[in-house]
Amino acid sequence: MSGPNFADRDGKIWYNGALVEWRDAKVHVLTHGLHYASSVFEGERMYSGTIFKLREHTERLFYSAHELGFEIPYSADEIDAACNQVCEVNGITDGYIRPVAWRGSEMMGVSAQSNKINLAIAAWEWPSYFSPEARMNGIRLQISKWKRPSPETEPVHAKAAGLYMICTLSKHTAEAAGYQDSLMLDWRGQVAEATGANIFFVMPDGKLHTPKPDCFLDGITRRTVIELAKKRGIDVVERAIMPEEMADASECFLTGTAAEVTPVSEIGEYTFTPGEICRQMMEDYDRIVGKTKADAAA
Repeated sequence: MSGPNFADRDGKIWYNGALVEWRDAKVHVLTHGLHYASSVFEGERMYSGTIFKLREHTERLFYSAHELGFEIPYSADEIDAACNQVCEVNGITDGYIRPVAWRGSEMMGVSAQSNKINLAIAAWEWPSYFSPEARMNGIRLQISKWKRPSPETEPVHAKAAGLYMICTLSKHTAEAAGYQDSLMLDWRGQVAEATGANIFFVMPDGKLHTPKPDCFLDGITRRTVIELAKKRGIDVVERAIMPEEMADASECFLTGTAAEVTPVSEIGEYTFTPGEICRQMMEDYDRIVGKTKADAAA
């Protein structure tokens, strides 16, 4: 695709059941999803012509919509087929897929029971979220002032647009200070996640420790890496982790559809050295998603 930005590109987007020109995939300025964040989405990766764990992503899209009180007017089979179709028509075999569902503009106000539920799916070529150098050497994270909210205040397990505003704020602040990303704590002061990825630590007991996802997204990549670690005989401990415990960790890495498995070298005052477990998890993940050796090393 050509074009300077995501609004001005060649290609097709699947929009409410039909393929439309990329530049014509528009919504009205009074769309409820824009004003009140009644929007849910997914982030998926295609490797060598296959979308990794497509059905799990589609099922989570339905779950997120349910959490926001609306029903997507398409079946899981239709959405899966549309994801593959939009990749095929755009000539993508290795890229990123973004399904998004939102309330339309039929009613304007907090209450919007009669609004149409729209669904669009776009796909584009997208390399690793972080640069190859950063992925090999470990990225640097700042600790954000924003905290993940209590489950009593937000639908925290939905992949909902509104929950990402503090991620944008955190990442912008981190990048302005020379970091690549930001670590978010939760409302209790416990380690939660990065702005778009889950986090793991290798502790002195040799086990992988990761925060229990009780107030943030239990990522599909997170679950995949836990399975891969267990296959290697590495114990995984899901628990509450306080920030000061990071001083004891030898290795740290992020997991996510965009980040894949990305080692971390620094979080605020805490430093880590990407080592054998980081390398194993990167290689195992690259293998399971079907990346070639050349791709994995790039």
